[in-house]
Amino acid sequence: MTLPNEELTLELERILPADRFRVYEAFTDADQLARWWGPAGFTIPALEFDPRAGGWYRIEMKPPEGDPFVLIGAFRTVDPPERLAFGFVWEEPDPDDVEMLAELSFEETGHGTRVALRQGPFRTDARRQLHRDGWGESLDKLAAWLDSSRAAP
Repeated sequence: MTLPNEELTLELERILPADRFRVYEAFTDADQLARWWGPAGFTIPALEFDPRAGGWYRIEMKPPEGDPFVLIGAFRTVDPPERLAFGFVWEEPDPDDVEMLAELSFEETGHGTRVALRQGPFRTDARRQLHRDGWGESLDKLAAWLDSSRAAP
């Protein structure tokens, strides 16, 4: 059995076009999360969501083609609008998956909100890259959604 590599963590940052209260809310309000969560083309057919320390979530994600799969975990830190941390595990994991911790921080900038993500540990670099791609596409969707919802009357 291969153990997770403590060194294999994912770190990324993104500036999003809204104030940090709005961005934090997009991560902690189930209705908003369902509008943008997941890589390009993915939908969220079902969502159970209790964003408080000790609360649980279950997100069913459906790719454009293929069967849905499920992400589950417990919220560890819920500190609006600064920090959010939650366990991250697939309900039916790939052999190279382990339970991880995803930690997000939200910092106001002159141009929006800097979201910093740290997630890990990963067992393999391939799984880390898969998550890097997924988070990148999800954050692209969130940025577009925030931008369009800001422009809406």
